Amino acid sequence: MTARLDFTSEAFFRDPPKAIATLRMSGPVVATRFPLIGDVWITTTHDATAQVLKDGATFTFRREDGDVAGLRWWMPRYVKTIANNMLTMDEPDHTRLRGIVDEAFRRRAIVAMEPRIRTIADGLADELFANGSPADLVQRYARILPLAVISELLGLPPADRPRFIAWANTMSSLTNVVSFFRLLFAFRKMRAYLERQLQIARVQGGEGLIAELVQVEREGGQITPDEMVSMVFLLLAAGSETTTHLISGSAYELLRNPGLRHWLEEDWSRVGLAVEEFLRFVSPVQFSKPRYVRRDLDVEGVRLKKGDRVMAMLAAANMDPTVHDRPERLDLARRPNRHISFGTGIHFCLGHQLARIEAACALEALFVRWPKLGLAVDPAEVRWRRRPGLRAIAKLPVSTEGPRNRGARGAMIDRSLTAAGSVRDLSENLCRT
Repeated sequence: MTARLDFTSEAFFRDPPKAIATLRMSGPVVATRFPLIGDVWITTTHDATAQVLKDGATFTFRREDGDVAGLRWWMPRYVKTIANNMLTMDEPDHTRLRGIVDEAFRRRAIVAMEPRIRTIADGLADELFANGSPADLVQRYARILPLAVISELLGLPPADRPRFIAWANTMSSLTNVVSFFRLLFAFRKMRAYLERQLQIARVQGGEGLIAELVQVEREGGQITPDEMVSMVFLLLAAGSETTTHLISGSAYELLRNPGLRHWLEEDWSRVGLAVEEFLRFVSPVQFSKPRYVRRDLDVEGVRLKKGDRVMAMLAAANMDPTVHDRPERLDLARRPNRHISFGTGIHFCLGHQLARIEAACALEALFVRWPKLGLAVDPAEVRWRRRPGLRAIAKLPVSTEGPRNRGARGAMIDRSLTAAGSVRDLSENLCRT
């Protein structure tokens, strides 16, 4: 039986635990129709999700003819080129390409970036209401921070960031086939831009990962020109889009839960622990990319056949009650927290450390700078984009007037914080992850 669930509905994004619990009742692996993908199996438990992600010998991104799962025959070549990146590659090509950029994303290198990330976050927080109040936290803060960080890491010109934001907004608007065709134009312009940046680096050199990729190419490294374009595209898109929605989703939860917000403001050294729970609960990336099944097999008692397609539902794994106690509850002090938001296996997210530090710095900078920050609308008015597979708040209007309906307890908290001085003084180790 095929499960019928609208993965782009407001009801699904507003209350994922409820929808996922209903879906899980149909089994650990469920047949469904997914927007833009078509017929596919999806996992609904932690163990089934981990099996699909870890077993690259059985669950592959490529058909026998080399085509990427999820791509359609009618898609233009430049789309297939961009999609032909290390995220959709099996071994040995995945390890070959990941090894080229792995050093730049190692923990030591990313931690060294933390002061710069905090500086960017502080600056953006200062400018949040430069155009007046209320302000859209998504467009004026959550989107700009990760784009600024990843563009600096790549070595892209700061003056080009407005076009990155425009492209990111176009990608976020992907909901159906019609919007996909609108996206094709943006893809074509983005590929041409990245090709120009690579050529500039070949001629002029420079700083950042783009210059490093050109140096690898010059030294005879195993990477083709098309792979270089798709690599930069992947890092720019994946390095910003998902973190945008982690930051905005986390801020939304704090704005509508004053008790959790107060707990965090009492001691900002807790922010790393809180980010892990936001990763689990918000789950910006809801699904993995589709994979082909290479052989007949059972997954937790469900029979899959060779040639079937399957998607690992990360959000369902994060809501599995056999792994997480009361998974529908947002618990910022949750320990242990075996979320699977960054995946697992060989495709474990390359930028996991960067995303963690960006989210921690973003939340601390925001709420320290604006201790009375509040939603400018009722929480029921907040809407999510109808993009399948990504849980993304469309707009998050905030104001400096204080959270709505905080009541006497909220006012008391504000007075105590004011009397104690700056919240920044509560912790000497800011933005710890």
